[in-house]
Amino acid sequence: MILTKIFYSQIYNHVRNFCINAPKSVIVQKDGHVTTIGINRPEKRNCVDIATARLISNAIEEFENDNDSYVAVLYGVGGNFCAGYDLSELSKAENESAGMVHEEGTMGPTLRFIKKPMIAAVSGYAVAGGLELALMCDMRVVEETAIMGVFCRRFGVPLIDGGTVRLQAAIGLSRALDMILTGRGVTAKEAFEWGLANRVVACGTAYGQAIQLANSLIKFPQECMNADRQSAYNAAFATKYLELLRYEQDNGIPIISKESISGAKRFMTGIGKHGSTKDLTEKTIPKWEEEENKLANPRHKL
Repeated sequence: MILTKIFYSQIYNHVRNFCINAPKSVIVQKDGHVTTIGINRPEKRNCVDIATARLISNAIEEFENDNDSYVAVLYGVGGNFCAGYDLSELSKAENESAGMVHEEGTMGPTLRFIKKPMIAAVSGYAVAGGLELALMCDMRVVEETAIMGVFCRRFGVPLIDGGTVRLQAAIGLSRALDMILTGRGVTAKEAFEWGLANRVVACGTAYGQAIQLANSLIKFPQECMNADRQSAYNAAFATKYLELLRYEQDNGIPIISKESISGAKRFMTGIGKHGSTKDLTEKTIPKWEEEENKLANPRHKL
């Protein structure tokens, strides 16, 4: 009996230590009045799955409720901000309600107004849902080698985390449609020229520069600054902010079962990776072209 208790005690301690020491997909730290929230899935280019989205939501909610924390910095660990939603998880879903759709948002609390300022430190890729997370923040400090874009266009995954609402408000409808319809990558230089990036900084410095920017905001009277911030959002969205965000999700969710899941499965086969648009759709070859190809093939020559 004693040996059995010791055995199970050892197993318990092993599992407990593993859970404690296991890498967390979201890292939260506080330095003075600044809270940093890091997406920590570098092996996935910080793609967000269901569990990570909930951790992001919890971290931001804790930041909002912390009266001693004035500004938050959202960043990605390992050289990329966030490459969007985890398509490997989506590829296994059977319908749009397979746990990914949440009242607050798929990528985090993207479908509501964040109570205090947030700054995105953007490195590497900030694409698809990652772009939407960056847009959720008030300002974006972008490294000169970063790429931003609606890469989910390739796989029929809709913007349902505020992308269509916030992007056009930030850079204008025409430029927003350029990004949304083409799905092309936008460089840091172009993002800055368009107003999508607030600061362009050297590669590897976005995190530090974002914290420096955050510290420049904490010296001001906070209630006044946040009141003006809320008024600016109200003016930008004509008091329709939450309604617009909700429309976007309601409009996009039906697409997930129609195109997004099959698109995610194509992605898992290797199609469309690294922003490529090659072979996204199957090409129908006419008969005359098939005959020409046969004649051009040496094996078919007489």
